[in-house]
Amino acid sequence: MGEMRKDREGEEQDNPELFKTEIDYHRYWKDQYEKEHKLRQEAETESILVKGIGMNSPEMRAMKTKLSETQVVLNGTKKIVEDGFRKIQEMQKELDRVKKENNDSFNRIAELCEVNERHQEINGKLQVHLTELEEENKKMHDHLNKQVENARKSGM
Repeated sequence: MGEMRKDREGEEQDNPELFKTEIDYHRYWKDQYEKEHKLRQEAETESILVKGIGMNSPEMRAMKTKLSETQVVLNGTKKIVEDGFRKIQEMQKELDRVKKENNDSFNRIAELCEVNERHQEINGKLQVHLTELEEENKKMHDHLNKQVENARKSGM
């Protein structure tokens, strides 16, 4: 391998085009290395700034304060929602109770309507019977009055 290198070294010196290509190749990789090194340094610097200054910056403190305020609002909202849900459950229980009571009332009204109909039927029958009795009573009264009048006329 050492001999090949000697051969190449001689060849580069003898062939200026090959020497120029070799130099361009090394320059290209040196430029790539320098660019990558510069980017790495910039990234490290930015990382240090974010870690060191970023956490104590006014913007970060403002965001932490806003986060705390938002957490308080969220907790308040959560309590309001829980209270609302609890009230909805209570109202649903009350609604169910009122619906049952209303249903029971309608059933009771239906029962009372049936009783009322039966009473009206009985009352109608009693009214007919009363009318018949009154007519019979009147006939008996008229008959008795006629007998009394006849008896008076006959001298009794």
